[in-house]
Amino acid sequence: MTKKPHQDTQLAQFVERRILELRTKKTQGEIAAQAGFNNANMVTMIKQGKSKAALDRIPGLARALECDPAYLMRLALEQAIGRTAATALIEIFGEPVTENETTWIKAIRTASDNSDPRMTSRSQAAINAIFGK
Repeated sequence: MTKKPHQDTQLAQFVERRILELRTKKTQGEIAAQAGFNNANMVTMIKQGKSKAALDRIPGLARALECDPAYLMRLALEQAIGRTAATALIEIFGEPVTENETTWIKAIRTASDNSDPRMTSRSQAAINAIFGK
């Protein structure tokens, strides 16, 4: 039985899902090469939870997986140092903002004429309605 200490991490699950989503566009070997891994099996080891993703490889892996690097880094931090420590880092340095979230922020600024609107119960209800909650 092969050890898979990181099998249940969000990073391993996300990498596995993205590889499946990209399978019509590129092979896993191409993903590994684009991410800068010398060994194509490294991506397999990450998605199966046999190995952690090295934090310095996250930007390249994000490009190869065509996903947001801030989101992938957050998952990698949780895997590397644990959820409690990752939460402490985020508390100190701030929540990473994804490219999609940045688009929302720009839209809010445009819609509000850059007035820095407060989050009211009405605006919260509108956001919840957008997401069906």
